[in-house]
Amino acid sequence: MQKHLSSHSDLRLAELIAALSLASDLGVGQPMEFALGSCVLAVRLGETLGFSESDLREAYYQALLRYIGCSADAYIMAAVVGDELAFRAEGAPRRNGHMSEVFGLMVRQIRHANEGASPLHLAQMIAQGFLAWPRMVEGFIGSCQVASRLTARLGFDEPIQHALLQSFERWDGRGIPGESRGEHIPTAMRVVALAQDAIIFHRLSGVEAAVAMARERKGKAYDPRMVECFCQQAAHLLAGLEEEPCWETVLALEPGARPSLSETQFDAACVAIADFADLKSPYTLGHSRGVAELAAEAARRCGLPEADVVTIRRAGLLHDVGRVGVSTSIWVKPGPLSEREWERVRMHPYYTERVLARPPALARLGALASFHHERLDGSGYHRGVPASLLSPAARILAAADVYHAMLEPRPHREARTPEAAAEELRGEVRAGRLDSEAVSGVLAAAGHRVRSTRRTLVAGLSEREVEVLRLLARGHTKKQIGGLLTISQKTVDHHIQHIYTKIAVSTRAAATLFAMEHDLLADVG
Repeated sequence: MQKHLSSHSDLRLAELIAALSLASDLGVGQPMEFALGSCVLAVRLGETLGFSESDLREAYYQALLRYIGCSADAYIMAAVVGDELAFRAEGAPRRNGHMSEVFGLMVRQIRHANEGASPLHLAQMIAQGFLAWPRMVEGFIGSCQVASRLTARLGFDEPIQHALLQSFERWDGRGIPGESRGEHIPTAMRVVALAQDAIIFHRLSGVEAAVAMARERKGKAYDPRMVECFCQQAAHLLAGLEEEPCWETVLALEPGARPSLSETQFDAACVAIADFADLKSPYTLGHSRGVAELAAEAARRCGLPEADVVTIRRAGLLHDVGRVGVSTSIWVKPGPLSEREWERVRMHPYYTERVLARPPALARLGALASFHHERLDGSGYHRGVPASLLSPAARILAAADVYHAMLEPRPHREARTPEAAAEELRGEVRAGRLDSEAVSGVLAAAGHRVRSTRRTLVAGLSEREVEVLRLLARGHTKKQIGGLLTISQKTVDHHIQHIYTKIAVSTRAAATLFAMEHDLLADVG
């Protein structure tokens, strides 16, 4: 682990898990804040049932953590039904109902995924879907095991870990894996299962629909006593959930102690989230860890302060968490993507930013992480911002992501050799899409020989100040510099005064000599 200036972060455990739940919402095809709403309902129902503080705390966190294994079975599910997110979204209301409805949905999804196929081919695909059902069940079990293991890595005690292994058990014993029934299922998980299905039906059709669903499944999927309590007070228990700011409500509702993460725990949590994201596809396993380490070492070689190195490493770990919001069928497609599929791919940095938008300790990382597909010429996504808005950290993260991805196989190509990946990065620099200094730092960090890995922060100059100095030394006027960097002339003058102060000069000529002495002119022709 990295050393930090402080042993305590500014992040509550509940804040981290609430943010992670937003990602798992995307991964199961639900609207963001689905898990937050179910957490509120589970705690309210638990309080009405007279739960102890310990049981309430377990229900609170199980509601947020129940689907963090969702990326583990996405590949299996997508192989059978195509768009697994659509299947999960449409299947959620049916999950604890009649299996015939689930199988009917599976057939419709297979038909949709194979639209235009011959009747014979379609019949074969449907038959293969039914034959693959045991694999899908194994995937559900695997997702529970992954959720349990990730929860252990996030520091939760054994009762919560164990309960997550029983996420899809039913009161009547006909759940998955079908090893527990009735009161042998942990109390908190029983209330969470009811609460999450009630939230789905409430969102679709209101309180009456949620009550009707609970009564129909009483003694089958759910604990009868819990169903009766819910149905008697459903209007009160569900009040405001369609309109309240769930984030604030959930944080205020946390039962018992409200611990904050140490810096070491924060790092460990970022690694766990990286693995959660990378499980989405067999082609991305270990990708986020690799990008994080490469970007952090490149940042050091570029002279960024240690605090920035820590930030870049964490942002690298978290940069692809938005991937879970895009169907695995797209990530593993061997042929060219359609424009509609590309639009979905372009959304994943946006999803990363939204998942990490709260609280401030995560928002800072999310803002940086969401830039990993931006390019200097404005051709990147999801914002398409120009070079003037890309910080040194963002440029390094983008270069590290490209290089590491080149070393990994993808469905449409073999893995590149390190030499081929390095040449491709240099080509991106020549094309004006990646920053030369960031690429040099990444290549040096990866073990390639580079001509120079000069320090970005010479004399404490920021990257923007270095850009201004380069143009100033080349003879550009303040007005021309402003036009080239899309900033005001007043801002240019402000930068120049800061540059002169930092390098202890008062003239353009002396500043030019300083730039030459420190090899700061290479990126300007």
